[in-house]
Amino acid sequence: MNKSAKIPVVSKTVLTPFILITSLFALWGFANDITNPMVAAFGTVMEISTAKAALVQFAFYGGYATMAIPAALFVRKYSYKKGILLGLGLYAVGALLFYPAAKYEVFEFFLISLYILTFGLAFLETTANPYVLSMGDERTATRRLNLAQAFNPIGSLCGMFVASKFILTKLESDKRNEMGELIFNTLSDDQKAIIRTHDLAIIRDPYVILGFVVIFMFIIISISKMPKQDKSAKQGSALESFKRLIKNGKYREGVLAQLFYVAAQIMCWTFIIQYADNLGISKATAQNYNIAAMSVFLSSRFISTYLMKYVNSKKLLTVFALCAMITTLGVIFIEGLLGLYLLVATSAFMSLMFPTIYGIALHGLNEEDFTLGAAGLVMAIVGGALMPILQGAIIDMKTIGSFAAVNISFILPFLCFFIIAFYGYRTLKVHDE
Repeated sequence: MNKSAKIPVVSKTVLTPFILITSLFALWGFANDITNPMVAAFGTVMEISTAKAALVQFAFYGGYATMAIPAALFVRKYSYKKGILLGLGLYAVGALLFYPAAKYEVFEFFLISLYILTFGLAFLETTANPYVLSMGDERTATRRLNLAQAFNPIGSLCGMFVASKFILTKLESDKRNEMGELIFNTLSDDQKAIIRTHDLAIIRDPYVILGFVVIFMFIIISISKMPKQDKSAKQGSALESFKRLIKNGKYREGVLAQLFYVAAQIMCWTFIIQYADNLGISKATAQNYNIAAMSVFLSSRFISTYLMKYVNSKKLLTVFALCAMITTLGVIFIEGLLGLYLLVATSAFMSLMFPTIYGIALHGLNEEDFTLGAAGLVMAIVGGALMPILQGAIIDMKTIGSFAAVNISFILPFLCFFIIAFYGYRTLKVHDE
């Protein structure tokens, strides 16, 4: 049994701040997973290729890459609380920009809105993750982060539900005839223009409402008393911290593993709709499979957090990555509903990866390197910006040999899980505690 089993994960003295910060995990989970189905929605209503529609993910996760390091430098100079408030402010601005984006019906305007929105998410993740790790004993830090991260998929489920019930089902551009073909493709330009205006307004409204919810959270946290970070120790230069982090093999490889994990997660959740579409399933119905995947993910997150009381987190990471490789192979080579079910099942094995890689990579770092180290791991979220575009380009090929291109495209998540399994193995056998 782990020595940390009897140490409280969250002490009573920081319970209220922990709950407030944990609520942010749900808030950015909502943004992540209301956005994933928008790739397919924009692809149809704006009449663009899957690869171009995947620029939604490029803008969304590119914001993390742009702002993670500036966010860390801001938190080093000021405080966790100020970093969170600035993040919430940027989040709200990006969400509210969906109103003019829909008015002018310009795809690039939506991309800019998402880009600014994720400036805010970069601040929140760069700040909230290490903040949670610092709220207690170091020996329970990874379990504490897994517990907080368990509420991220709750927000994700809400985002998926809103996307399914209030966006995808109301899109006129996704209506099909008796043959299962899109009616939108057969309409005149004038008819398409009317539907486009309607559908972009449907996409706009949840983001605008979200912007006001974020403003409410800004007010709550601004008036709440939060734990202050220890600044008694003299901080060295950011450059020296960077140098130490680059020399740290476990951390350096952890950033790479995190990059490939986020890429795998976004690909598995974004293109589940295209996988189902290849089977003749509508976007709205396909989103139900996404909801099922997130439900599996959420359940597994709580189960894996409990298992960490008794099983080494590095060993769990390795085993889960190997299992994800197996299910992804099924997604590639098994056509039909069974392949779709295996794609849903893959989420069970992804559940512990982000917080566990995060906790392992940061374990043992000096206090002065912690914030920048966290920023590097958040910056690794850029994996979600790059690889979905490549997968979208593969899907656009329609067929590869005798296989559907959408099936073959999941070779990319398979390779990602292989890299994560290799990192887990190296943390067990190579890197020191």
